[in-house]
Amino acid sequence: MSILVLGTVALDTVKTPHGLRRDILGGSAAHFSMAARLFTDVHLVAVVGEDFPIAHIEFLRKKGVELTSLIREKGPSFKWSGKYEGDLNSAITLSTELGVLASFKPRVGDHQRGIANIFLANIDPDIQRHLLNHMHKPKLVGLDSMNYWINTKRKALLRVLKMVNIYLVNDAEARQLSGEHSLIKAAKAIRKMGPEIVVLKKGEHGVLLYCDKFIFSLPAFPVMKVVDPTGAGDTFAGGFMGYLSRAGNTKESELRKAIAYGVAAASYNVEDFGLNRTSKLKYNDLVIRLKSLRKVINF
Repeated sequence: MSILVLGTVALDTVKTPHGLRRDILGGSAAHFSMAARLFTDVHLVAVVGEDFPIAHIEFLRKKGVELTSLIREKGPSFKWSGKYEGDLNSAITLSTELGVLASFKPRVGDHQRGIANIFLANIDPDIQRHLLNHMHKPKLVGLDSMNYWINTKRKALLRVLKMVNIYLVNDAEARQLSGEHSLIKAAKAIRKMGPEIVVLKKGEHGVLLYCDKFIFSLPAFPVMKVVDPTGAGDTFAGGFMGYLSRAGNTKESELRKAIAYGVAAASYNVEDFGLNRTSKLKYNDLVIRLKSLRKVINF
């Protein structure tokens, strides 16, 4: 089963205590794809500017990502610059340049409209809804968002939430959207907004999955050296949604495994800058890390 991901492909400039990297390949869709490709074929929908390096595009193609719907437009590419300090839990955004992303209208090929599994990575909710309206009855739709859209496009986000099966959101954003401080109450409130499954990302404290039938929580893998957390949430989503796409269902047993694979993928992401670590991964690397995680938490 293939999966189609809509999101950003960006040029990131990142500074952490471990160094500085300028204009490296990043973006929500790129990070997602590096994990999801280990489970299924990935079709990427995004836009880049005329300044975007051909080498980055070839890199994605060589990793097996289908780029039919990666559009190149006149104008500058989407760029993000940020830094991490202290415990590296939160990024400090230094600058955001939307470039061609400001006027982006996703276009997908006719052969892609019937793809059953879709992930709407972090991007304007109006763009997310535009894409969904051009797909043919998808079976499984996951959605990510961020505090900016909750603040500035709440109504648009709420409209999209009614159209999806799974909502992935970090703990602070869940509290912001729901108005509830308790994460369980926040998840229940968000569940009433539409999605059957709510996945709360808690950074170094792991993940909580909430649905009507059960609640499941898993800690993050204890990484010895965190180099760059950028894209960890998107990488988690890639492992999670990639596994579900291959499984073909959302039974409790499969959801639990999907969470574990997402946690494993994200743990590799933070070990190096950008896509350096995840682009080298093989499926067996995730299996090895899951075995280590089982030893840590004894499950």
